[in-house]
Amino acid sequence: MTKFTFNMPDIGEGIAEAEIVQWHKKVGDTVQEDEEFVDMMTDKATVPMESPVNGKILEIAGEEGDMVSIGSMLVVIEVEGEIPDEVAEENDAANEAAPGPKDDEVEERIEVENPDPSDADDAIAASKQETARAESVEAPSSSSSNTSEGKDSPPTSSVQTDAKVLASPAVRQRARELGLDLGEVKPAEGGRIRHGDLDQFLSYNARFTGAAPRREDEQKKVIGMRRRIAENMAASKRNIPHFSYVEECDVTDLEILRAQLNENRGDKPKLTILPLLISAICKTLPDFPMINARYDDEAGIVTRHGAVNMGMAAQTDAGLMVPVIRNAQAMNPWQLAREISRLADDARNGTAKKEDMEGGTLTVTSLGPLGGVATTPVINRPEVAIIGPNRIIERPMFVSDGMGGERIEKRKLMNISISCDHRVVDGWDAASFVQALKYLLEAPALILVD
Repeated sequence: MTKFTFNMPDIGEGIAEAEIVQWHKKVGDTVQEDEEFVDMMTDKATVPMESPVNGKILEIAGEEGDMVSIGSMLVVIEVEGEIPDEVAEENDAANEAAPGPKDDEVEERIEVENPDPSDADDAIAASKQETARAESVEAPSSSSSNTSEGKDSPPTSSVQTDAKVLASPAVRQRARELGLDLGEVKPAEGGRIRHGDLDQFLSYNARFTGAAPRREDEQKKVIGMRRRIAENMAASKRNIPHFSYVEECDVTDLEILRAQLNENRGDKPKLTILPLLISAICKTLPDFPMINARYDDEAGIVTRHGAVNMGMAAQTDAGLMVPVIRNAQAMNPWQLAREISRLADDARNGTAKKEDMEGGTLTVTSLGPLGGVATTPVINRPEVAIIGPNRIIERPMFVSDGMGGERIEKRKLMNISISCDHRVVDGWDAASFVQALKYLLEAPALILVD
């Protein structure tokens, strides 16, 4: 343990002492670095004092209303380990900044302490010589500066040096990392530089770097999977009149249910929200057969499928692939989770089978944690719809309090996007389907019952 004496810093030009207004800490309390522990008042302002170290307060300078001289002890703090050098230097600077007594005050004190007149004269002379030496070291005269540097040399800067600036070690470290000279930063109040002062300085003195380096032009032939994706997407947008619909769903209870199922899953796979969403979609589709369909526009035939062969968009190094979960309506959420994992791994590893990549009747595309607020996905032709869950976010909502009123709660919300082929699916059908799906997602226990 080390005792650190925090001296009253110089908090303003011409200020010799300050009054203790209010202690926020007492002897025996712990104090953290940058934490305010006392308010000091000068004849100009009230200045909060912040601790430069972490530790336990052992001693304080006085009671509220007492005066404390600049450079004298304000508080003694017990610190673990050694005192950082910058803290010690700052404290020494505060002590050195303390104004010295006037000549008449020196004479009066010496007369009291030295009744012999001859001794007093000698002491006064010695004191004046010591003061003159200190002044010559701390502030070289302008005449000597001009002599050594020439009469045209610029005047000495009035900006404080970094060592004399009042700032905590954390602020000093951050300034060093930013390459800032603390002597150039003007504190907002109290004479002590804080993180907010650094932020303000940076906002008005932005250091703009050069533009990003220019990459060389590159030509890359569109082949393989990327060419197939390009052709399919172009054909889809060229031939299908898309429209999109987005609805907000409260999935707070769904996330609670998912967490409970994962806690008690045993040897079952861990559930994400996707298998639960697919289960809810499969339960909703029987009432909306126009959504789970394929349109052969050349033959002019729409096939509404009974089985749900759910395509799931998977991002791979080769591009976007859409493996198909066959008969998804016959699987429970854990079976869906296993199949999702298998198909995604095969797609990313390049081992997906041809039959796993064909025959989809409806597609779900999710950007996972990227999510976004809303998406307008492109239909995977010849399907007639594609569903996109978006990112789950927390927001305050008005909810029923069960007594006819409302209260505000933090809820988990997720937008569901759907894009449809307007030649086959009307806007009313799409909106009605999403509302029915929303009902299941917000009452998730119904997803698990027959």
